[in-house]
Amino acid sequence: MKKVTCTAPVNIAVIKYWGKRNEDLILPINSSLSVTLHQDQLKTTTTAAASREFTEDRIWLNGKEDNIHHPRLQACLREIRRLARKRRNEGGDGNVAQILSRKVHICSANNFPTAAGLASSAAGYACLVYTLAKLYEVEGELSEIARQGSGSACRSLYGGFVQWMMGERDDGKDSLARQVEPECHWPELRVLILVVSDVMLYTASGSARSAS
Repeated sequence: MKKVTCTAPVNIAVIKYWGKRNEDLILPINSSLSVTLHQDQLKTTTTAAASREFTEDRIWLNGKEDNIHHPRLQACLREIRRLARKRRNEGGDGNVAQILSRKVHICSANNFPTAAGLASSAAGYACLVYTLAKLYEVEGELSEIARQGSGSACRSLYGGFVQWMMGERDDGKDSLARQVEPECHWPELRVLILVVSDVMLYTASGSARSAS
């Protein structure tokens, strides 16, 4: 068995994106800017394991089994595996072929309320993609993959102040995240979060932006 555990932070948009030009690839109609919060307070922790003992892919969120067949989750898993196969075919490490032949189990947990307006999907998908990349030994640009899980997830792959560039290409290859300033750029900045309810939102934030 091979097992990898990673963490990822929450990011809060200071310039939001308002709508998508492509719903499937999650391509925004405008660029956005966010600040990444410190993981000492808010973070997602994800463990991914591949084993010959596993008979199917499975995922657990906050201790409860979730739907592994969710289209956005599958998009991320499929792309990571595609890049791993490409690396294998190009003569990469022999371990990659072994991992590709096995099913994966994924356990993800947030130390803050999930789906309650605190960007849990951003941290969650960023952590998922980064953890899977480590498991499958995939290197390179990951924000394009994380974006296909949750748009703002691409920004949670970086610390400090992060821009998600809207891009112009139809395939989304140029719709990526990049750090524009490190966390030390504004050392006096503080973010105050008051949780008044941990009840899940009935409408996801991305859906609300698409409808507006």
